[in-house]
Amino acid sequence: MNADTSRQNAAEWEEGAQLFDRTTRDLPPGRHQFHKERMMAQIHEAQQAQQAQERPAVPAKAVRRLRLPRPAITLPALAAALAGVVVAGVVTSGGGNGDGGVATGPALTTTVGVATTKGVPQLLDRIALAAAESDHPAVKPGQYIYIESRSADTFIKTVDDKSTLASHALHRRQVWESPDGTKGWLIDAAVNDSSEGETLSLPDEQGNTPEAYLNAPSYAYLAKLTTDPDALLAKIYKETKGAGNSPDQQAFTTIGDLLGESYPPAELYSALFKAAAKIPGVVVVDDAVDAVGRRGVAVARLDETSGQREEWIFDRKTHVFLGERSVQVNKNSGVDALIKPGTVTYTSAIMTRAIVDGIKQTPSQAG
Repeated sequence: MNADTSRQNAAEWEEGAQLFDRTTRDLPPGRHQFHKERMMAQIHEAQQAQQAQERPAVPAKAVRRLRLPRPAITLPALAAALAGVVVAGVVTSGGGNGDGGVATGPALTTTVGVATTKGVPQLLDRIALAAAESDHPAVKPGQYIYIESRSADTFIKTVDDKSTLASHALHRRQVWESPDGTKGWLIDAAVNDSSEGETLSLPDEQGNTPEAYLNAPSYAYLAKLTTDPDALLAKIYKETKGAGNSPDQQAFTTIGDLLGESYPPAELYSALFKAAAKIPGVVVVDDAVDAVGRRGVAVARLDETSGQREEWIFDRKTHVFLGERSVQVNKNSGVDALIKPGTVTYTSAIMTRAIVDGIKQTPSQAG
């Protein structure tokens, strides 16, 4: 195969990422995230391989050894291949293999809350202060970060060329991860066919051990990040360049992902909110509800391309992060017109975030 097939330009990278997003809309969020993280790890390594190839020659000891082989096909083809496999699983599942043990039902809906730019800096300052003052112990070697949540989603389901809108019922998701990110476990009925869950430990089934990075971080990786809000935001923009529907939206989404299933060290946790306040287009939604019905105030941003608004929901008094949701705000065309304004495409609520001494151990089981 011609070696030139491994050299992608920026347009191809963006095309591939958008293709993956489009073709995996009907996946439950857990399975979507599972495959997305694996594909993004390959993309990340391939980008670094390309950059290393294009840089002037340097001594061998100065070049980081890549732990994943560079794809031999262009990224759009890689995205299509991966997305095609997982989407096919949903299409042919009929509520079985692709859905795990989660029941399906009608679309999730809500009233679209009124958004305003008024008070955004003040609210995020209060949230950052609350984050800085919260009990946030460091994770020690041998311990695990345990996060339990409840989630549900609405998706377009296509069977025999017929598309309908459906949802997965609210269900429990449990994740364990070691500080270095090399050991972990996941129990999620929307992802796992077994109630026992599946390992997230590395190396993966292909024998690869991807290094942690911004969109797939470990606690150890996060502990090394700058806590200066301006420098942190600059790093986020730089490392997510070309991803998502716009640089600002991708920066907002990246921070939102870190608020959910990760455990940023205390100073970084506060810095993330200060960085978010600097992203253009961030608004406040005065009334938002998380997956288990807890009402709060949301920090949000509208993705102008998809018409969906990503909302981070906080307790109105304590400013503790409760969860997140994505709400369709604008009308779509084509098959996406099935997702009408007011549709909740994804919702989650963080129930427990704790440090435990063993994999698959819950806080209630601790000494």
